[in-house]
Amino acid sequence: MNFETGRTTEDSPRLADPPRIRDSRGILDSPRIPDSRSIPDSLRWGVGLAFATALISGFSIFVNGFAVKQVPDAAVYTTLKNAIAALLLVGIATATVRRSDVAAMDGRSWLRLTAIAIVGGSVPFLLFFTGLAQASAPSAAFIQKTLFIWVAILAVPFLGERLGFAQLGALAVLLGGQFLVIRPSGVTWGSGETMIAAATLLWAVESIMAKRLLASVPSQIVGAGRLGIGLVVLIGFLVVTGRVESIAALTFTQWAWVLGTGVILSAYVATWFAALRRAPASLVTAILVVGAPITAVLQAIQAGAFPGPIILAGEVLITMAAILLAIQAMRRPAHRDQPAMG
Repeated sequence: MNFETGRTTEDSPRLADPPRIRDSRGILDSPRIPDSRSIPDSLRWGVGLAFATALISGFSIFVNGFAVKQVPDAAVYTTLKNAIAALLLVGIATATVRRSDVAAMDGRSWLRLTAIAIVGGSVPFLLFFTGLAQASAPSAAFIQKTLFIWVAILAVPFLGERLGFAQLGALAVLLGGQFLVIRPSGVTWGSGETMIAAATLLWAVESIMAKRLLASVPSQIVGAGRLGIGLVVLIGFLVVTGRVESIAALTFTQWAWVLGTGVILSAYVATWFAALRRAPASLVTAILVVGAPITAVLQAIQAGAFPGPIILAGEVLITMAAILLAIQAMRRPAHRDQPAMG
């Protein structure tokens, strides 16, 4: 009873040509293209990258709770932050991806990437950060961290992933741990929370779409395309709503917040898609919940108070459940770390 995604690079013998994988319907999909010139294309690395993403996420939620309040318009803040991240990700993709991999992308792949940019790289950002400016940090952290539930639900029919009783139990522990870390008394519901919930659902759909595309397109291209193409949508929104002129009025301090959070976002997207390529979507998003305890610890430090026993218990439950899920996934037979070629 383990997470299963079908055939991956580590499950297949090394061949002269990239192995072909089967989608959730058992249909052969495009050949799997090596992801980079240095990072092994294995489940073990996928799990490690997922934990790195969780660390970045926990810090990002905390910092963005302050940053979004420094810029008067959340849409302007989101667009500029995403622009910084997009530039960095394009630079990374240019330095690490072979030109032949880009040339090999057909019209269908570009169409899928454009859909990901809209569903995950533009609209939900507007919803999330507009909602974050209105919602409390605990509410935002809790709602966004329910992403793993929606991805797990969608991954079964659309990706062919299977969840055993052990995995379902661990997912329940993750949810329960969040209730302890982010106590109900600290969570409110309003228009801000509604927008964050809508953004979370869109990101869940994006995770499924991206997982399919990552089978044939390197994660660097998907990450850069997600924010790069999505940036066009965000800029268009600013133009239509007449908010472009407000960019010139930003102060040095506000630009510093934009730059800092843009760098954090680029790190999050890079590790997120690299992890999603190498590990099951339900596993990666479950590990992402570890970011909630990190946010809670940072909030406690900022408030000058040591976390209480209930919060500490929740943090331990979340961490242990995520580790258990990772161990169960890696205990599958025939997994070996293999370096990606190219």
